[in-house]
Amino acid sequence: MTLFSRITVFLEMIKFSHTIFALPFALTGALLAARGIPSVEKVFWIIMAMVGARTAAMAMNRLIDAEIDGRNPRTRGRAIPAGLLGKGTVAAFIVLSVLLLLYAASRLNPLCLWLSPVALFFLALYSYCKRFTALAHLVLGLCLGAAPVGAWIAVRGDVAPAPVLLGVAVLFWVAGFDILYALQDLEFDRSAGLHSIPVKLGVSGSLRLSRIFSVVMVGLLIVVHLLLQPGPFFLAGIALSAGLLAYEQWLLRDGDLSKLDLAFFTMNGYISIIIFAATLLAVLTGGLAG
Repeated sequence: MTLFSRITVFLEMIKFSHTIFALPFALTGALLAARGIPSVEKVFWIIMAMVGARTAAMAMNRLIDAEIDGRNPRTRGRAIPAGLLGKGTVAAFIVLSVLLLLYAASRLNPLCLWLSPVALFFLALYSYCKRFTALAHLVLGLCLGAAPVGAWIAVRGDVAPAPVLLGVAVLFWVAGFDILYALQDLEFDRSAGLHSIPVKLGVSGSLRLSRIFSVVMVGLLIVVHLLLQPGPFFLAGIALSAGLLAYEQWLLRDGDLSKLDLAFFTMNGYISIIIFAATLLAVLTGGLAG
């Protein structure tokens, strides 16, 4: 394979296009921190840090889970078990991604750089969680929930309640939809002795818990609104997101996993963009001035 082909396969393997789930929330955190539009330089290095962190995380997950993926009928076509990429190649991409994260963090501020190893620890931990705990979904949520908090730190160099609550909202949002995603592997995970909330609670229990997490996510966004008072656009974004979450849960109300792609990818991709767009509108209309 040519270098370009390897890069193409690698980007497909890590689902680079799914960066849409976390990046808008990172940019939302940056807007809230700046109470306006951050500098182009800040935005650029926040994006680079996000790309480095997510790429490293996904590549580590694929490398660590290569043997499991090879036994799972749903995932045996992934790049490593299918022989499209060697483990050494993926490891090299991981090193480059980690270096990108560290360099981007160093260009933001010292606190971002000091916290980068902590982020990398949890990114690596997630890939091992399914081997010993059903709480892997919450660890994944923690990893993505760090995005708005990290972006706030990048802009302001400190931590405050609002970005932490936004990060916790993202945590429950991610955990909620990751539970739904894990339903696809319920039977395999049971047979392989792996841990997940679907394995522990079954389909109906998992759906109920996912709904609870969605409600918690919306509630936390409302608290963020009350703290920062960003104006009606942000509140409208919360309301629209709540509607999409309700529709997502309605699609899967009977445990019909044939609708999972629409519920997982389409609905959740819209939600992250909606919150970012609502925050941007709040900024542009003076809702976050001061």
